[in-house]
Amino acid sequence: MGNLTHLDGEGNAVMVDVTDKAITERTATARGSVFMQPETMELILAEGVKKGDVLSVAQLAGIMAAKKTPDLIPLCHPLTLSSVTVDLVCDPNRNAVDITAKCKLAGKTGVEMESMTAVTVAALTVYDMCKAVDRGMRLSDIRLVQKGGGKSGNYRWADDE
Repeated sequence: MGNLTHLDGEGNAVMVDVTDKAITERTATARGSVFMQPETMELILAEGVKKGDVLSVAQLAGIMAAKKTPDLIPLCHPLTLSSVTVDLVCDPNRNAVDITAKCKLAGKTGVEMESMTAVTVAALTVYDMCKAVDRGMRLSDIRLVQKGGGKSGNYRWADDE
């Protein structure tokens, strides 16, 4: 394991200096799920949730969240994202909404935090929109499944399909 990059020699928090890093294409994909009662899944599929179209609103919330990551996570660099996609898929067999977020840019630092923030906020939005009928929903397995580019190279989660 390497050293923590957000601490200086005295242990103070610092933003990593990326001035001398090369601009490369950077990508990251994150995934997560929201588990719920079967009745909640049925409401989402029937577009019967009183607050509106759960999947569309959560998709938009995830995209917006990726763009706001440096406002939410201390020491994250503000980035000019070139692409953000957030996909939500209902799996009635598991009573889960599966969320995948992909972020991309050409820059000096990666987009892992942006993709994980997108998944997390999309999942929270599903919860918020459905909590009136199911307070027991569970956000689960939010993780980075792929990253590409940069000095550290590529990464893929071992269990990724």
